[in-house]
Amino acid sequence: MKSKVTGLILAGGRGTRMGRVDKGLQPFRGTTLVEHVMRRLAPQAAGIVINANRNLPQYQAVAGEAPVLPDYLDGFEGPLAGLQIGLQYCPTELLLTAPCDSPFLPPDLAERLHAAMLEQDADVALAVTMESEDGGEPQPQLHPVFALLKASLLPQLDAYLATGARRMESWYKSLRVAEVMFDDADAFRNINTLAELQQHERAPAPAPAAPAGEPAADAMPVAEAQRIICERMTPVAATETLPLRAALDRVLAEDIVSPINVPAYDNSAMDGYALRGADLPAAGAPEVTFKVIGIAYAGRPCTQTPQAGECIRIMTGAAIPPGCDSVLPQELAAHIGADTVTIAHGAIRPGANRRFAGEDLKAGGVALAKGKILRPADLGLVASLGIGEVAVQRKLRVAFFSTGDELRSLGDSLDEGCVYDSNRYTLFGMLTRLGCEIIDMGIVRDDPAALEAALREASAQADAIITSGGVSEGAADYTRDILARIGDVAFWKLAMRPGRPLAFGQIRTEAGSAWLFGLPGNPVAVMVSFYMFARPALLRMMGAQSTLPMMQARCTEAIRKRPGRTEYQRGIISAGASGEPQVRLTGAQGSGILRSMTEANCIVVLREAQASVAAGEMVDVLLFDGLV
Repeated sequence: MKSKVTGLILAGGRGTRMGRVDKGLQPFRGTTLVEHVMRRLAPQAAGIVINANRNLPQYQAVAGEAPVLPDYLDGFEGPLAGLQIGLQYCPTELLLTAPCDSPFLPPDLAERLHAAMLEQDADVALAVTMESEDGGEPQPQLHPVFALLKASLLPQLDAYLATGARRMESWYKSLRVAEVMFDDADAFRNINTLAELQQHERAPAPAPAAPAGEPAADAMPVAEAQRIICERMTPVAATETLPLRAALDRVLAEDIVSPINVPAYDNSAMDGYALRGADLPAAGAPEVTFKVIGIAYAGRPCTQTPQAGECIRIMTGAAIPPGCDSVLPQELAAHIGADTVTIAHGAIRPGANRRFAGEDLKAGGVALAKGKILRPADLGLVASLGIGEVAVQRKLRVAFFSTGDELRSLGDSLDEGCVYDSNRYTLFGMLTRLGCEIIDMGIVRDDPAALEAALREASAQADAIITSGGVSEGAADYTRDILARIGDVAFWKLAMRPGRPLAFGQIRTEAGSAWLFGLPGNPVAVMVSFYMFARPALLRMMGAQSTLPMMQARCTEAIRKRPGRTEYQRGIISAGASGEPQVRLTGAQGSGILRSMTEANCIVVLREAQASVAAGEMVDVLLFDGLV
């Protein structure tokens, strides 16, 4: 069903009751109203489209690659105008609509509306709740903006709008409508005024119970967060040309095209004897003795052409002599004389041990593709082509700092209740290994003005900013409020452990802009969050593709886990008795136990829907080799 549905978020109104502000972009619980609705709709639809008539660049920044479409009709003509543009765009059979000011919509909205549509052979399915006014008897309340419609209804809607009519209820009366009763009326609440927005900001979210195996409604699944980050990241544009030796670990900005064939000529893969395959002894024939008439060395070819019963002594890498097409390795000869070699039937096949010109690379072919991180073998390959300089992406500039009044730098006295800042050192190591140009901004106090100043300074210097601490629900965590003023946030809470609080967004100031990764403060959570989210994003900004070295191993012990979130446990992988990989945990898995990371050589990845693991079961394992 999901593949048939496109989600439409209606954000094209004037926001009159909210003081004519743009409702969808209003800050709410660490992000914006429209992003809350996107989160709820995304698992229910194949794609999302936003209808907005103001602040289109801001909506596009939120939407990523999803389209943002203004009304086809001029003049803020209401929800039907938004529905019209949604139906015009809709690439699927069905369109699911929801307003931008309803951040608590049910996670099963599409599923239940679709079931009713099929059962009643309807054109549209609408949500209904029981509502009471002034303590009276509850009455059915129709919610026409929470609807599932057939995309084929566009001609009927166009004709209706052409009459000048604009009321949704009146248009729906001309269609076959299925009404679907929902018990949770709060899920369909509209936030219409700034007072209501502030009231909901302070109150607990009316999050409906998630289906078994699903994450909590206010926490984004790991895969969805990774998708959002991936969609927003683009490589930096600047490049530079470097001598080959200076390009190690840099990212290629252009394809390396081979100017020559590699190898440049047919050559021998073995030390032995070059001959004509047609002269090899046939089945049942006696051994054949060849006369050696010359010798070919690598770099000193032999130009003699052997005749029947003749061969050329040849060394590895030497050019195949004229007329020859096969090489007998010297260890397979039946007998070697002073100037003869004897061969038995079946020692080799015709054409054996001959490397063809261009077998490795053909002239004009791509030797290394753009986006490749240059490793030692790549330098050798480029050198084999006679190329001495390569174009690479410029180094990514990353600023990082820790937040917290309790943090102290190395060399400072450790007051009671304080700790030494370890996160900057792990971040330094991880960013250095990644090949970034790093800007260490030290420790920033738990003070809004200091934090905003640090973010502004960092955005003026860097392509990306990584912070540790300051993104949880604590009263001293100001990052969210600051981002609402000088940037945007895509998400705050993830359905994962460790690392539930994590901010991703963009800082935009007059001096520049930078992507922000607000990592948790606990040391292990910092590392796990970096590997899962920041590292692949930074590689993408560098123009490189990120693949993590994942494998499977048999668990030697039971691991407790509840479904609904992804967990990353520190483990030690080794070879079992039969030689297959096995893994055990390092012990206590608290997110502040940094020692568990130093002892581990892998992370055990327990997927979102996965429950407890029994001893002997296979689990996914992320190897640390090349990471920590």
